[in-house]
Amino acid sequence: MAITDWPEGERPRERLLAHGPEALSDAELLAIYLRVGVRGKSAVDLARDLLQRFNGRLGALAEASLEELASVSGIGMAKAAQLKASFELARRALTQEMATRDTFSSPGKVRDWLRLKLASRQKEVFMALWLDAQNRLIKADELFSGSLTQTSVYPREVVKAALANNAAAVILAHNHPSGVAEPSRADEMLTSSLKDALALVDVKVLDHFIVAGNALPLSFAERGLL
Repeated sequence: MAITDWPEGERPRERLLAHGPEALSDAELLAIYLRVGVRGKSAVDLARDLLQRFNGRLGALAEASLEELASVSGIGMAKAAQLKASFELARRALTQEMATRDTFSSPGKVRDWLRLKLASRQKEVFMALWLDAQNRLIKADELFSGSLTQTSVYPREVVKAALANNAAAVILAHNHPSGVAEPSRADEMLTSSLKDALALVDVKVLDHFIVAGNALPLSFAERGLL
């Protein structure tokens, strides 16, 4: 049955207008974006298929390639392009907000951005968010990537990047593809090494986040590990 044949109070768009986007499920929100379904399936059914393809994880959906999205029956390249555009707009909106505000005073925004960027990566990625003297974002750098279990991070290269961006401070981040956010002893030692190296060029390490799946990114500062 097409969504237009549903009772008005059950249609996603009408429910959003009446109750706000927070009242809708992930599938219903996606259905509004997809607009129409395919023969035998409503837009909500199509959205559920899309979510199921990525194990219900919006982060995995956001990181999927155009080809992966288009491979879902009923999506196609046009809808895949629309979805990629929407997720990229979300990232850019968060990036712009971090560039105009005190990033360190809005850890929730940083966590949201990092989850969008790193949660679904299949390999470990190490990032630096370079900040100016007012803690506003200068640049987000993907500095190193590695295997599923280990990333080689070179303090000298991190220091060079800090100087190149004229940074006053930095928020470090990396992902754990295993889905476990707990820091290893190696993570703690690396953070300490980078903190000491960056201190030599007057760049302060404000935090180090570990991103793992849909869990809240772990903060070294909140754990007292800095």
